[in-house]
Amino acid sequence: MHRLLLCFFALTSFAAAADKPLNILFLFADDWGRYASIYAEHEKFPSPNQVVKTPNIDRIAREGALFSRAYVNAPSCTPCRSALLSGRYFFNCGRAAILNGAVWDPAIPSYPLLLKDQGYHLGKSYKVWGPGEPADAPYGGQQFAYQKSGGRCNQFSQNVDKLMKEGVAVEDAKQQIYDEVRGNFDSFLAARPKGAPFVFWHGPTNVHRKWVKGSGQAQWGINPDDLKGKLPKHLPDVPEFREDFGSYLGEIQAFDAQVGVIIEQLKKAGEYDNTVIVISGDHGAPGFPGGKCNLYDFGVNVALAIRWPGQPGGRYIEDFVNLMDLAPTFMEIGGAKIPEGVNGKSLVSLMKSGKSGRIEKERDYVITGRERHVSIAREGNLPYPQRALRKDGFLYIHNFKPDRMPMGDYKTLTDSFTPSQDALENDTYAAFPDMDSSPAKAWLVEHRNDSQYKWYFDYAFAKRPEEELYDLNKDPDSTINVASEAAYADVKNKMAAELQEKLKAVGDPRVVADPVPFENPPYTLDTKSDRPGKGKKGKGKAKAQ
Repeated sequence: MHRLLLCFFALTSFAAAADKPLNILFLFADDWGRYASIYAEHEKFPSPNQVVKTPNIDRIAREGALFSRAYVNAPSCTPCRSALLSGRYFFNCGRAAILNGAVWDPAIPSYPLLLKDQGYHLGKSYKVWGPGEPADAPYGGQQFAYQKSGGRCNQFSQNVDKLMKEGVAVEDAKQQIYDEVRGNFDSFLAARPKGAPFVFWHGPTNVHRKWVKGSGQAQWGINPDDLKGKLPKHLPDVPEFREDFGSYLGEIQAFDAQVGVIIEQLKKAGEYDNTVIVISGDHGAPGFPGGKCNLYDFGVNVALAIRWPGQPGGRYIEDFVNLMDLAPTFMEIGGAKIPEGVNGKSLVSLMKSGKSGRIEKERDYVITGRERHVSIAREGNLPYPQRALRKDGFLYIHNFKPDRMPMGDYKTLTDSFTPSQDALENDTYAAFPDMDSSPAKAWLVEHRNDSQYKWYFDYAFAKRPEEELYDLNKDPDSTINVASEAAYADVKNKMAAELQEKLKAVGDPRVVADPVPFENPPYTLDTKSDRPGKGKKGKGKAKAQ
């Protein structure tokens, strides 16, 4: 009888734990591409993943699933995050589809507020969506911010460098910042109502430009020469680029350390085995050709690791997924009804499948796109409209306005005048404002007339044809456009037609609206009257800034 009672209590306790709502911990780094040391185990070619060290991210991936084909919807922070929060394509998010002048339409449901309505304790640290975070923002504004312990992780290398100059040892300087991250997360957990599930977003901006030049080596021991022969082909393999990229990897390692701090506190709180942990970032590398603000894989393919309690670990998932799929995923986890207008598809079925490789045959593509990044990149605040279809082995890009400059106008740059190196390294608006200022950008501009390196400059800044097609089996870094080659005519025509069909089906205003709203103020369709995602046409309606 005694044993039967023990078995009964054990089974009922297990059932109660299984019925307990899952927490959601989302760790999301600005401008972090697909770089984590665990990816090196799956690559057949030299890569920076062989240099970067991310033990905490790797641990979560080993205990859960690592995604190889996770893509952002747009390679710019605000449209990417708008898609992620709503589950809609960025172009269906009203004025939240643009960076400068973005306004969230509270008529668009967002997963955090839907989960709050389900009884979830809501919180965030640092950057989630847009400027000011007003009360009607998709994460509910500053009322849910937990960052009183400090925010020095947002400029990690700068703050470590400052402390080092004051005589603090490098590891002690880092520890001061880790303590702030710990304090913020602990205060969030302490404020949680007893028994309530939680959803928390940790959003540091340290991987975003700008970071301290040479900090990869000075603070993390990353030798730039270790990157020799490992950079993507569209990046010049020269000392300046290797040093700059090494510092980028250092900021990724700083994010990884923050992940470790939060995971440690989660375990101490006894919530580790009842929490879905998701780790990712909002697009590719800033200040490098082909990265941020570009639809090549270097700009839109991002790291994604998910640990799901009770599901097997060590999985490597190769389905195509879009980060807008996270919104319906989180909604499903939290028991919220998925609202009308959501374009993303929940990842719950993937995670509960227990499988690796290609799992769901319908997940065989992603659509990415772009309109505008900074407002003064082109005269008249004109966008650079692009849409892309990424499938197995091929990337097709349609540039709607090939007469425009993809990274913005030259501004002060002329054949006879080059802005100073300091300006190009520190002032994004000195030339080509849609690429962040950086040592890499400065080097490219300064070598633009050098025949040995002109190709790299043109790859980054020159005008592009209306159509681009890349055979990624032969050219994984998207450096050879085969759109005009006869041998690829069938592939190009099929992908072009498929892209147009899919964009029309989801009501992309760029292809279904007349006039196209992205060209003129207020730059988007009104989300109430024109209902993006339904394919209706109509003029945009202005909202207050």
